[in-house]
Amino acid sequence: MASDEGQGHMKENLPAEEVKSMATVAPPESDGASATGAAIEYESSIAARVGRYRWVICALLFFATTINYVDRAVLGVLAPTLRTQIGWNDQHYGYINSAFTLAYAIGYLFAGWLIDRIGTRLGFALSLIVWSLAAAGHALARTAFGFGVARFALGIGESGNFPAAIKTVAEWFPKKERALATGIFNAGSNVGAVLAPAVVPWIALTWHWQAAFIFTGLAGLIWVAFWLPIYRRPSEHPKVSRAELAYIESDAPESAAKVPWAKVLPHRQTWAFASGKFLTDSIWWFYLFWFPLFMADRFKVDLKNIGLPLITVYVLADLGSIAGGWLSSFLLGRDWSANAARKTAMLVCALCIMPVAMAPRVNGEWVAVFLVGIAAAAHQGFSANLFTLTSDMFPRKAVGSVVGIGGFAGAMGGFFMNLGAGWLKQHTGSYVIMFTIAGFAYLLALLIIHILVPRLEPVQIDEGPRGFEAVVS
Repeated sequence: MASDEGQGHMKENLPAEEVKSMATVAPPESDGASATGAAIEYESSIAARVGRYRWVICALLFFATTINYVDRAVLGVLAPTLRTQIGWNDQHYGYINSAFTLAYAIGYLFAGWLIDRIGTRLGFALSLIVWSLAAAGHALARTAFGFGVARFALGIGESGNFPAAIKTVAEWFPKKERALATGIFNAGSNVGAVLAPAVVPWIALTWHWQAAFIFTGLAGLIWVAFWLPIYRRPSEHPKVSRAELAYIESDAPESAAKVPWAKVLPHRQTWAFASGKFLTDSIWWFYLFWFPLFMADRFKVDLKNIGLPLITVYVLADLGSIAGGWLSSFLLGRDWSANAARKTAMLVCALCIMPVAMAPRVNGEWVAVFLVGIAAAAHQGFSANLFTLTSDMFPRKAVGSVVGIGGFAGAMGGFFMNLGAGWLKQHTGSYVIMFTIAGFAYLLALLIIHILVPRLEPVQIDEGPRGFEAVVS
């Protein structure tokens, strides 16, 4: 995370005309292979001339998101060990995970509002401090109730990560770079999902399970120690050159008006997206928290050996996210309508997920791993297209509100799935019903989406009144 120190000395000597030209000049026109080279040369030239300090901020967002996913995944990795050492049963474990997803859903309602009120710098730091202390606090728990309290606090804190990161990107990047910056910091979720099973077993086996929670919680506090002295608004930052500030602020002013939830809730398009998130995010939460226990119960995979199966699942999931987005783009490139392309890609993903219903019935450990890995990959492909539906159907000013509603619905789906999984495992001793639900939930979600929005009609929304409605927007 090194900054370009020379840019600070350029501020006083840079002519205003040059600043303007850097912010408004268009890339050179070309064709064929030379166009790519010209574009790369142009972007490199712009970066060199205006500065790169905004990417230091993006790096901080990436590390925050990585820590976010590591902290939420630690319990799942250690669950088989803790079930033995703490003495909880499967229904207790369902309650513990439900506490996290319920808190995450509640926090999602108010995190954006709080960050708007106290500012990105303090809001993001507060979020990290709360969830880092909660993560480390797991080490103090000795009962299922104690773990439930720690998970609830973790969910409240972690709910602020994505609203704060998205707001930071809006403050520090021009529109043409925001998608790239968002993609970079969001990659931290994939890195975190892979990193947790890679390092947590080693920490727990080298020291103790408490050390895994303490070390991962400490990582968040170290991040805060970098964030608070480094982060300022671009206009207030001493390491942002005049040229880079002009580049960051080169877009036309955007309307500050937000679309409250009450304005988008009456539309069936909103309910289509929320229904899809409720049904499919619940399955992702199930994999995150229950897959290590499933491997321990079904195939006797212990803490020493759980790392590679988990890493395999999440690496496949990363590939699936790319493949799912590519498929719909490929179909659009062949003159398919957005409606047909998105839904066909989602149907392909849903069909690829169905075999996961056989995971509890197969005899080979790695057969089960690949069934779950392919399902996780297809989930990510399905999810990528589901998110894209919001921009297909809603004006840009409403997308944030719709995604917020979907995030709340998805977390509530996780809440009910974890309650149900704990009860079913405790009373049936089997994972068959949960994996059957996982196999068919996506087809049901797609059916509901198609019934509600058969043609992806765009929504027309007027800006609504300000008030408490805007608090939950």
